[in-house]
Amino acid sequence: MKQFDWKGLEVGGLALSLARTEAELAELQRLRLRIFTEELGAHFPDAQGDRDVDRFDPWCLHFMVRDTRTGRVVGTYRLLTPESAVEAGGYYSESEFNLAPMQAFRPLLVEVGRSCIDAGYRHGTAIMLLWSGLAQIMMQGGYRYMLGCASVSLRDDGVTASEVWRRARVLFERHPDVPRIQPLLPWPLERLNRHEPARVPPLIKGYLHLGATICGEPAWDRDFHTADFPILLDLEWLDIRYKRHFGML
Repeated sequence: MKQFDWKGLEVGGLALSLARTEAELAELQRLRLRIFTEELGAHFPDAQGDRDVDRFDPWCLHFMVRDTRTGRVVGTYRLLTPESAVEAGGYYSESEFNLAPMQAFRPLLVEVGRSCIDAGYRHGTAIMLLWSGLAQIMMQGGYRYMLGCASVSLRDDGVTASEVWRRARVLFERHPDVPRIQPLLPWPLERLNRHEPARVPPLIKGYLHLGATICGEPAWDRDFHTADFPILLDLEWLDIRYKRHFGML
């Protein structure tokens, strides 16, 4: 795995670092299982006790946010570099989408996922720390593209997913040159016709504020019972405010 010289960040009583030990990784995996189970009703076929474990974890860089006052781990994100994706036999996203249209992007494409933040820490600081870490690794590695799957719970019968799909169709028109990837197991688009008021989930809203776009129809994740929307960010699209914040200018 490629090594990065990255020291970490600390803001407002929260510290961001990379998990370096098996014990730290286990803390993150417990956080993931707890949040995804409680909030999405997710089923983890490869869970080990109280930990969400999958085959990509050993190949990823794992960011962790810790509350410096309590010592608790309260947030995480994992990142798979293109070099590690080759060693791992592909990206996690390829279990849900056909990435063939992005073949030309692969040498500069990092994948992010398993994002979760404890409910008591969703006030902005934790996610900005995590995004700062991602940005620093992308700059160090010379990467340009970031791909992720943003999960939308289907517990509301598709009300929220329908709102995200409406946003997606607008973005398709704004970014006609972005490769469109197809889900391997689509969530039927005819079910995304709900019109009740709904808010775009904070993570997706945050991605769009950064300048990212949705780049395909949603996949159905049966284990999580979610509609997963593929999100693509080209660093060249990044809003100038965030470029300054992340130290890219």
